[in-house]
Amino acid sequence: MQILKARFALRASASQLQAWSTARSRTATTNTKSVEYKPIRSVLVANRGEIAIRVFRACTELGIRSVAIYSEQDKLQMHRQKADESYLVGKGLAPVEAYLSIPEIIRVAKENDVDAVHPGYGLLSERSDFAQAVQNAGLRFIGPSPAVVQQMGDKVAARKAAIDAKVPIVPGTDGPITTKEEALEFCKQHGLPVIFKAAYGGGGRGMRVVREMADVASSFERASSEALGAFGNGSMFIERFIERPRHIEVQLLGDKAGNVVHLYERDCSVQRRHQKVVEIAPAPKLDPETRQRMVDCAVHLARHVGYENAGTVEFLLDDKGNFYFIEVNARLQVEHTITEEVTGIDLVQSQIRIAEGMTLPEMGLTQDKIRADGFAIQCRVTTEDPANNFQPSTGRIEVFRSGEGMGIRLDSASTYAGAIISPYYDSLLVKVISHASDLASSAAKMNRALREFRIRGVKTNIPFLLNVLENQKFLNGSVDTYFIDENPQLFMFKASQNRAQKILNYLGYVLVNGPATPLATDIPPSDAKPQIPLVSLDLSPEAIKIKEMTGENTAVKPPRGFREILKSQGPEAFAKAVRENKGLLLMDTTYRDAHQSLLATRVRTHDLLAVSPYVAHNFSNLYSLENWGGATFDVALRFLHECPWERLEDMRKLIPNIPFQMLLRGANAVGYTNYPDNVVFKFCDMAVKAGMDIFRVFDSLNYLPNLILGMEAAGKAGGVVEAAISYTGDVSDPTKTKYDLKYYTNLADELVKAGTHVLSIKDMAGLLKPQSAKLLISAIRDRHPHVPIHVHTHDTSGAGVAAMLACAEAGADVVDVAVDSMSGMTSQPSMGALVASLQGTPLDTGIPLQTVSEYSAYWEQARTLYGPFECTATMKSGNADVYLNEIPGGQYTNLQFQAFSLGLGSQFEQVKKAYREANLLLGDIIKVTPSSKVVGDLAQFMVQNKLTADDIRARAEELSFPKSVVEFFQGAIGIPYGGFPEPLRSQILKDMPRIEGRPGQELPPLDFDKLKSELQETYPDVTDQDVMSTAMYPQVANDFFRIREKYGPVKHLDTKTFLVGPTVGETLEVKIERGKTLDIRTLAVSDEMTAAGEREVFFELNGQLRSVFIRDDKASQEMKIHPKAIKGDKNQVGAPMPGTVLTIKVKEGDNVEKGQPIAVLSAMKMEMIVQAPRAGTVKSVAITNGQKLEGDDLICTIE
Repeated sequence: MQILKARFALRASASQLQAWSTARSRTATTNTKSVEYKPIRSVLVANRGEIAIRVFRACTELGIRSVAIYSEQDKLQMHRQKADESYLVGKGLAPVEAYLSIPEIIRVAKENDVDAVHPGYGLLSERSDFAQAVQNAGLRFIGPSPAVVQQMGDKVAARKAAIDAKVPIVPGTDGPITTKEEALEFCKQHGLPVIFKAAYGGGGRGMRVVREMADVASSFERASSEALGAFGNGSMFIERFIERPRHIEVQLLGDKAGNVVHLYERDCSVQRRHQKVVEIAPAPKLDPETRQRMVDCAVHLARHVGYENAGTVEFLLDDKGNFYFIEVNARLQVEHTITEEVTGIDLVQSQIRIAEGMTLPEMGLTQDKIRADGFAIQCRVTTEDPANNFQPSTGRIEVFRSGEGMGIRLDSASTYAGAIISPYYDSLLVKVISHASDLASSAAKMNRALREFRIRGVKTNIPFLLNVLENQKFLNGSVDTYFIDENPQLFMFKASQNRAQKILNYLGYVLVNGPATPLATDIPPSDAKPQIPLVSLDLSPEAIKIKEMTGENTAVKPPRGFREILKSQGPEAFAKAVRENKGLLLMDTTYRDAHQSLLATRVRTHDLLAVSPYVAHNFSNLYSLENWGGATFDVALRFLHECPWERLEDMRKLIPNIPFQMLLRGANAVGYTNYPDNVVFKFCDMAVKAGMDIFRVFDSLNYLPNLILGMEAAGKAGGVVEAAISYTGDVSDPTKTKYDLKYYTNLADELVKAGTHVLSIKDMAGLLKPQSAKLLISAIRDRHPHVPIHVHTHDTSGAGVAAMLACAEAGADVVDVAVDSMSGMTSQPSMGALVASLQGTPLDTGIPLQTVSEYSAYWEQARTLYGPFECTATMKSGNADVYLNEIPGGQYTNLQFQAFSLGLGSQFEQVKKAYREANLLLGDIIKVTPSSKVVGDLAQFMVQNKLTADDIRARAEELSFPKSVVEFFQGAIGIPYGGFPEPLRSQILKDMPRIEGRPGQELPPLDFDKLKSELQETYPDVTDQDVMSTAMYPQVANDFFRIREKYGPVKHLDTKTFLVGPTVGETLEVKIERGKTLDIRTLAVSDEMTAAGEREVFFELNGQLRSVFIRDDKASQEMKIHPKAIKGDKNQVGAPMPGTVLTIKVKEGDNVEKGQPIAVLSAMKMEMIVQAPRAGTVKSVAITNGQKLEGDDLICTIE
């Protein structure tokens, strides 16, 4: 200890020696009051956080040893590390009680040779018994005398002192009151409004404004209870409430000799619930005469009560210039910082000097020497969520980066990455102080500094503070205490994107738990970096200047395409230009149907956008690019964690010249069910605004009412209507009479009559043989010579190129192709093959084969990134058995993967055979989404349960069919050509309701505003596009919103990283927007788990260490084995398939009838209604919502 004392003695500053010298040279005439000077060698701060650190810094500058105390909960807090010494206080006590334990604090001070105690603010700072205890222990209290603390802390005594000193006061109670009866009596006598204040505390706690007599009693009880909890005394003080006042406080310093000076005033009018939020010094637009009278009153009151040390006198100022005394704060204020900035006077050092016995003149602090220079603003950055009623936010600070620079001061405590914000203490994180020559400049500095802050892991009030700083009334200095209440726009926040940290959380999750999206095969994504073919650069002076400014090259503007005709002249002119085109036009399906067929629709926006500039510059003469709608909408949300609307808009920015085409499932839009008509119309309108041009409108059953609704919606939105006839059967086979040539020509007549701009043949299974193609296209061309014909097919059988050549020769204007490396099998025919076959003929496409080759080379490499979804894992070639089973190409691979996920991978041949049987059971229907899904679900159900077609017919009444099958028979997707098969329909439906006519026409309009409001309760920043996604896929969209909120824009990750995560030591570059790139290096994954089952994952982000805590899902789960249904026990209902429980329809004790729904299960996209196999009472339910089940897992027991 002696060595420690010697060290601090040597560290004594010049200022301390000067103070000692000045005090020694006093003369008898310095003051009439004798003051002893006694240097302070050590100071204990009876506080925590930033104010403790503020005092420690002042001590260090004065050469004084600083001593901290800390509670058990604060052992990791920064204030204990900033002091020269720190000691635990209040062991075993509650977090706040530890800092309120006077005996404990005195013990620590005495045991460690402390000279003086600084109380800070809050906690014990205004407790006179604490000040007295410090003095009784032979220590010095850095603050007013205990008597003055007691007098000023008692609002009644303070009020009396103000009256005696002739300071203006607001009418109020003469003393503290403790009952609601007393409160009522005062209010009746003096009138309303009034304000209740805690008699023995401040800070807004225990404060209520009452304007109605009926509220007096209840408000008093609530305020008194709050005061009791905060200060240990529920006594209240009541005074008349001044409407629209400004809250002005005058900073004072007084010494032991009786000298008092003011350091001007602060405006603390920006308050929320009587808590100060932003403070300004000096008060802007304060009349000089009013200021002088106010500071004179404050100084006079201080002298009257014998005030020493630092303190403030607070006033309310009305709009007429009248001011009224509120109270005296006998301590340092939180906002003392701005007074220090404008006066240049260190208030904390002044407090210590005064406690040593120095006088204000000796310190050079005479009133004539104190000036206010410029304006200072203080913002209290707190860990509160302003969007959630300022609810405290606790947890670990994952990222902390402060705002700094000229004119900015930061007073903080535990502000660093890794700091834990506990729920035990005040939410103040950092005080930001700006200083400039005028208020506007000071506000600008503050605004800039706050925008530089990056705080992640906890919510802060920075968005709210920024709104305050940008409010014109604030900038004009015209605020009163109603400012926040009367400006609700202050609570309208733009959410922080926090993209970098969210992406780290995603990477951490994949590193700890494996892929976040299900992988269908064991084939890993390759390490390939696809070579992006180059486009010509713009070398104009303007483009070169842009490169000099941004460092990025600018491509030349892509050539004009058919979209220019569409946008300038409309859909009819577009259709006419297509029909008059001399060669064969192509639609490229690489962006949608090709990867749906080959890669389970998993190609990500990242890889589509990479090659988009090349496509725009080299394929401008395409009829269109098929890139949206259908399964891509669902999969983007469900598996790729991307917004499909953003995908469309991003592609449109890079490909402005080529028309985009989407699949619109008629009245089903892009979903699998029916929607109210207003949903379909609004969807099409939004799609056009986002960049869509051509709507290929089809219906899964060729049901004309559904088709026409989709056509009307697309046409009203301003899109090109391309009505599609879904093709099945074989028009060249005279034995197949259901879907003959007459069926198709009649349907074509109806669609042309309904106003289609383009007529499409949608051969979704690749059944259109060359001979059939000639018959069908020739027949339609003869009947409709002026309507463009567009043919879509799949190459499953291998005859796709021949069929499309036949279509072209028969009069088709457009055929679908995919770039070579993404063609064949269940995809579309090869683009290169069609281009080469027609070169030099009247149908020449005009596309160079070399261009196709370069385009194909990119996708050949990119395709290897999607190994986990590669169809060739199970399908090695095309298969002509498609002519038998009629499985659509887009469904073929999805059905295959689905079969694997259900444990039926080895039985896929049986699934294909069952598909044919299921189709016939359903009445030989048109098969395209969603009708193809009905057939596929029934086929897999048959294989899973080893059922034949005869079994289905015989046991239809007792089986629990997939949900899609039940809804099909109800008429939920329309009426199939030829009607529903009977008696199967009646056996399956029994007494279930049936839909007659167009399914959606009876649905009430969707209330989009209501839906948006409901979503905003959970996701405040949802867009209208998000609302539409929810209308299409409610649960899938909600899951996406949850993932997006948690993991951010994962679409910017490269595909391998997105699927399987980075490797340790790997460095990634993630471009999140133009000019902003994240450099991420994966460092390590902790082997140890926290008590919460989390592992810490370490990264380097832009050269700075970052870490995230990720829950280990497997390791943190407790072992729990779900019971199986006992085979043969008719009382037990087992899961007919593996899946997730979506809905439980019954509970224990319910009486159920045979066939009544019990639960709904889901696996991949397939849903199934589990029905009661018998009537009875539910004895037990063994499942919960969201639970994952295996086949035959027990669902419930019925007796």
